[in-house]
Amino acid sequence: MTVGFVGLGQMGAPMAKHLVKQGLLVYDTRPEALAPLVEDGARATSGIAELAAGSDLVSIMVRDDAQVTEVAAEALPAMRPGAVLAIHSTIRARTAADLAARSGPVHVVDAPVSGGFMGAAGGTLAVMVGGSDEAFDACREPFGAWADLVLHMGPVGAGTRTKLARNLLHFTAFTAAAEAQRLAEASGVSLRKLARIVRHTDAVTGGAGSIMLRPTTAPLADDDPLRPILDHVRALGEKDLTFALELAADLDVDTPLARLALARFATGLGLPQEDQDG
Repeated sequence: MTVGFVGLGQMGAPMAKHLVKQGLLVYDTRPEALAPLVEDGARATSGIAELAAGSDLVSIMVRDDAQVTEVAAEALPAMRPGAVLAIHSTIRARTAADLAARSGPVHVVDAPVSGGFMGAAGGTLAVMVGGSDEAFDACREPFGAWADLVLHMGPVGAGTRTKLARNLLHFTAFTAAAEAQRLAEASGVSLRKLARIVRHTDAVTGGAGSIMLRPTTAPLADDDPLRPILDHVRALGEKDLTFALELAADLDVDTPLARLALARFATGLGLPQEDQDG
């Protein structure tokens, strides 16, 4: 399979580098972005249409919906029937489905990635693929050159919906981290040492992802085998959140996320509403 890669920025360049030995066509509006990959053995193309015409898989890693749509408009008419257009950018949930509806004989997949620059450089990204079974089978191997977790999430659009849910957790956690730092700073705790503790223990426990154990957000049945585990998590969480809120009140630190977390902690774990007063 010949792969073409459009968009050689902070993520795209290291992703594409893993594909050079397999035969790679590249395009970017910046000549300086092409040079390192060409030196490694990739072939630069004069434009998107040339790249698309010579590729079985076209990977797009550009900035936003507008750029994705612009690249796709030029690539799709030039692509051969049965080829795959893969969108790795994080875009609106509907954009990939809209493109797929007018892609004709070309398969469109949305395949956003998670793992940042370090994952791209190390070939350890996670990629969430939305598309047909046929399209997924075609791109699974080349994606595996730069990702060590390649999951088929469902039809076109499912990859992006997965990425948006993942990033909701990611960036909301940043706000929670800021709230925790304000509490620590007000109580005289070193923020650098707090950060070391957080990074160390999250690497051990898996952080927030460690609680994502259930296939549904519906309330747990009384006989669910996860019930004792999550009852224990709830007891610890509600205790520690209560203590943190008491400390915040003593120090006059506003912690709105912590208040909301305590109010919704039990139901978020799937424990029935009536249990919150039990």
